[in-house]
Amino acid sequence: MRRLPALVGLAVVLLSVLPGLHQSAASVSRSRLEIPSSARQLIVVSSRTFDPADYLASFRTFRRAGPAAPWVQVYGTWQAETGRGHLLATRREGDGATPVGVFSVGSTVYGNYANPGGLHDRYHRLVCGDWWDEDKYSSRYNRFVHVPCGTTPAFAASSEALWTDYSVYAYLAVIDFNVDPTVAGADAPGSGIFLHVWENGPTHGCVALPLPDLVKVLRWLNPADHPVIEIGTTAEVNGSGRFRP
Repeated sequence: MRRLPALVGLAVVLLSVLPGLHQSAASVSRSRLEIPSSARQLIVVSSRTFDPADYLASFRTFRRAGPAAPWVQVYGTWQAETGRGHLLATRREGDGATPVGVFSVGSTVYGNYANPGGLHDRYHRLVCGDWWDEDKYSSRYNRFVHVPCGTTPAFAASSEALWTDYSVYAYLAVIDFNVDPTVAGADAPGSGIFLHVWENGPTHGCVALPLPDLVKVLRWLNPADHPVIEIGTTAEVNGSGRFRP
């Protein structure tokens, strides 16, 4: 770590005692909160601060007819669980933070339960041997990987055996964080960021909804509408004037 000049170091110390302020200043410049013009479906996850009370954030869904059309809210405002590491614009593998930014939503829904029906996405029912590789030194880092049932892959120690977390992964959609390109190795920002079922507590960086709400969202998502999810503070997501607080 580089040493900071004395005055800069003092400023960092002062900011560190004001919860959320140092993160807010950094995030405004680092976050990619621009919505792609192609997106016609938008999920907004927001909190007044970067450390949501009880790890709970606001969850809203919007749709628009085209790039110049206004965003119209689809469902009511719900609560969602977020990560034990709060909301971070710059995260690291294992820190438990929910990433700040705008990310596409994967076009495959996974789940331990039977296909709920009504999906526009492809559905993959999880089976023994279905993993999400979260070993930052693995060649398949941050990817779904299937291995023969009963075998233990080299990446197992730091990865998720999806079929074993039966209720939390009743259904899940992938939030495309750290993809295209995927950054691996010592500075890997993280992997396995999902939209999944409510855990009654903080997640490890994912966004979680009660099962009935999650199923509604999964049935609503349509790859043809290029859905994205925007995560940030209330001030950030409303800063463009797209939404009311």
